[in-house]
Amino acid sequence: MIDLPLIEEIKRSIPGLEKNWSKYEPMLREKRIPAKTVLIQKGEITKTIYIVKKGCLRVWFDDEGKDITIAFIFENTPVASLYSYRGKGITSAFILESLEPTELYFITGQDAERIYRENEGVVEYLLEFAMERFDAYMVLFLSRIRDSPEQRYLNLVKQKPDILARVPQHYIASYLGITPVSLSRIRNRVWKEYKL
Repeated sequence: MIDLPLIEEIKRSIPGLEKNWSKYEPMLREKRIPAKTVLIQKGEITKTIYIVKKGCLRVWFDDEGKDITIAFIFENTPVASLYSYRGKGITSAFILESLEPTELYFITGQDAERIYRENEGVVEYLLEFAMERFDAYMVLFLSRIRDSPEQRYLNLVKQKPDILARVPQHYIASYLGITPVSLSRIRNRVWKEYKL
């Protein structure tokens, strides 16, 4: 039996899905991977959807050797290459890898599409989730344009302290759009000023 709050929420939110869950549950397979395991490679065509049970994944982009972190995916959160998932023959624009030993569930695109077809309301639920993710990326994008590096760090401290506790500093710097040296200076300055 799959014990994941996200799955329970989806089953409760979509009429009929809970009743038919026994035929869909085997489609979600469990996988344990060590740190630094690449799940999706840039340029790969994949329709696999992952849900983190325990651990942390990093979504990042290699811009001609420059590492740009887009997101960190923690427990109870799904992730997929929507770029690749949506279109025929469209490759993933990013890399998905584990930052720590990670337990996850995954489902193939074919199985996920069967669930969508057979259960009214799944597509609407996923669309709502995708819009929430889009909003989060827009906030990150606007912060990169509008906020100083120090303000971006302070926002991270306030809004996502789990990232600071679990993610190596050089990946946090990449996520904030600064160098590790700049992050170190900002952390020291913030610590002295705010005692954070």
